[in-house]
Amino acid sequence: MTTLTVSEQLALIKENLAEVLNEEIIESVLREGRPLKVYWGTAPTGKIHCGYFVPMIKIAQLLSAGCAITCLFADIHGFLDNLKAPLDLVQQRAEYYRFTIKAMLESIGVPTERLHFVLGSSYQKSPEYIMDIYKLSSLVTEHDARRAGAEIVKQSNNAPLSGLLYPILQRKLFVAAKEWLPKLGYRERAHILNPLIGGLQGGKMSSSDPDSKIDILDSPEVVTKKLRKSIAVPRVIEENGLLAFAEYVLLPAAALKGRREFVVDRSRDNLEPLVYSNIENMRNDYMNDTLTPQLLKPAITQALLALLAPIQAKYQESKEWQAVTLKAYPPVEKQKNQKKVKNKGTGHPGQQETQVPDRTKVEINEV
Repeated sequence: MTTLTVSEQLALIKENLAEVLNEEIIESVLREGRPLKVYWGTAPTGKIHCGYFVPMIKIAQLLSAGCAITCLFADIHGFLDNLKAPLDLVQQRAEYYRFTIKAMLESIGVPTERLHFVLGSSYQKSPEYIMDIYKLSSLVTEHDARRAGAEIVKQSNNAPLSGLLYPILQRKLFVAAKEWLPKLGYRERAHILNPLIGGLQGGKMSSSDPDSKIDILDSPEVVTKKLRKSIAVPRVIEENGLLAFAEYVLLPAAALKGRREFVVDRSRDNLEPLVYSNIENMRNDYMNDTLTPQLLKPAITQALLALLAPIQAKYQESKEWQAVTLKAYPPVEKQKNQKKVKNKGTGHPGQQETQVPDRTKVEINEV
């Protein structure tokens, strides 16, 4: 049980959110003294990168506020999203996600006793769930299904039917759920939305763009190199991925550990360090060029490496985690270019030449 007041719980739950739907439901449950049950789901596809720290920080805050968390690894969703990987491979990735997410939360320093993991396929094949899918399929139009899945399913001119089924399977799709769930006889839920933070090269942080993100298991050398090459325009705070990472990850993580502060070392200039407890002061100093990209990048690097160190230590200690990672993301060997065999003929005029079959170029793409 938490010792926080209802107001303190609400403040922790709502901190840094982009939007809250049906907030009155959350407040009502807290005032009744009941534990708030929270669901968060993700499709286990690409390797987890540091952008996942944003939902992990929120889950950590929810756990600190006394909530009970269910993490859904939506393996069937991951399989249906343009068939990125076979179902057995997606299930291996779900196990990799379980190891990684638990280690990320422990690195922030929150207890995980009220954290529960569920595999989507463990209940999405049940008769009750399938019947709900049939009911929704008769109530939801093609237009609404496309609109609901626009942000989470790859769109194409001739998309497979699975792209329309994906948002229907995911019954808790925020705004769509407000309309769809009551039609099935379910009560409305409250929904909280995290912001998307910018990537290292602008745009969003994405698993499909290796230059935009830092993997959780990247070495310190790789992390340092990627952050050194990241885009940070002097005096410009808009779409600044480094400032966003400090706001949504580093400052809240420090607060969960007991002291909200972000330190920027300036010893190379024989100056006192800059110490920030809120993002507003950081933004002001950045716009005034007191906090420069040359100062911000190494400070972000140092703070991020401190978060990653216990995660990577657990990975090195766990043979099971390492084996699961290898199964979930098997290395893809590129086929070496073979030298073309020249047909020199038989050396006997008039004799039919031996036909050499054409070589078909095989291109192996990453799974």
